[in-house]
Amino acid sequence: MNTQVKQILEAVERGEMTSEEALLKLKTAPFEDLGYAKVDHHRSILQGVPEVIYGAGKTPEQVAGILEAMRNRGQEKVLITRLSKDAAEKIQETAEIEYFEQAKIAYFGPARKPDGIGKIVVATGGTSDMPVAEEAALTAEYYGNDVVRLYDVGVAGLHRLLSHKEEIMTASVIIAIAGMEGALASVIGGLADCPVIAVPTSVGYGAAFEGLSALLSMLNSCASGVSVVNIDNGFGAGYLASMINHMEAKS
Repeated sequence: MNTQVKQILEAVERGEMTSEEALLKLKTAPFEDLGYAKVDHHRSILQGVPEVIYGAGKTPEQVAGILEAMRNRGQEKVLITRLSKDAAEKIQETAEIEYFEQAKIAYFGPARKPDGIGKIVVATGGTSDMPVAEEAALTAEYYGNDVVRLYDVGVAGLHRLLSHKEEIMTASVIIAIAGMEGALASVIGGLADCPVIAVPTSVGYGAAFEGLSALLSMLNSCASGVSVVNIDNGFGAGYLASMINHMEAKS
């Protein structure tokens, strides 16, 4: 994935930008202090994508203010996570955002066209895991990935998962999302030859401890190649899967 710095240097090399113009772009203040937030305008230089706005705990006005600051600095695409429906409707009065209620995600600017090395599979143990799965899937799609959704394929009915062996075995990255005992990640890890990102969810009865049981099961997976993100962290899984799916060899 090309970073902003690489793109600037390539523009200088092609003669499309002077060295002075490039220097000005790189020297521009790395963050903007809005009083309630310090907007990191250099995030895309460091990580290849701009800062993501975390909506939970922020007022609609604060989210809108951060988005406006990013837009004023030329950001054409911004992802907003954990955004309530009411807040999204308020922000839509001043900015064109596309809101996905189940995932609580909003897009400012269209998703990037798929340009990853393969496909990302997002699989869930049950239908109740879909809000977290959609957060992961929509995050991955926003950053330019083909996503295949396999929902309600938990190990309580193993034949449901095995009917999708082709999708599993041809994936570039798999995100396995499950609550209860979280066994799905280990089963998929035993079938796939690609990285598996396990996401425990806070779905389950009392002894599931709001996702802690699934988290510990996934951390103790006997399948090689399984990594684990935090409980209900669909965004983190989708972001990491996108990074893996856009890896370049570095010499």
